[in-house]
Amino acid sequence: MITKTWKMIFTLSLRLLALTATLAATLVMVTAHDSAEVLNFTFKAKYSYESAFKYFVVAEAIASGYSLIVLFLSSKNSFSRLVMILDMVVAMLLISSVSAAMAVAQVGKKGNSHAGWLPICGEVAKFCNQATGALISGLLAAIIYLLILIYSLHTDYWS
Repeated sequence: MITKTWKMIFTLSLRLLALTATLAATLVMVTAHDSAEVLNFTFKAKYSYESAFKYFVVAEAIASGYSLIVLFLSSKNSFSRLVMILDMVVAMLLISSVSAAMAVAQVGKKGNSHAGWLPICGEVAKFCNQATGALISGLLAAIIYLLILIYSLHTDYWS
């Protein structure tokens, strides 16, 4: 039989992993920038030039702040229902932000021949690599939050 202490340690470990992943995603995306010169014209790439990347950064930052707060509230059982509801909200926020940012990243990497958009990752590879790293970390955070939610629902139902 799994004791209450082990359940708490497991949950706190998942929350700490989620905090690390969201914080890493935020910092990597915010520091991502690159420039390229084509025909004496300088192209700059920054996360702040694309609204989906801005949404991604804000969502990851919100999740980081929430994760930090919940780490201190996890031992308090009176907030468990509220925390579970907020976990679901944060998981959906992360999933939507990662999805939006990945769609834009895909267009940046492959372009869109139907719309006449050329791929840019060949020109600003450093930015694309950092954005990819941030998206992987953000996706990992979303998966961890889904695991937290499933585990919370399971332990709440069976206890």
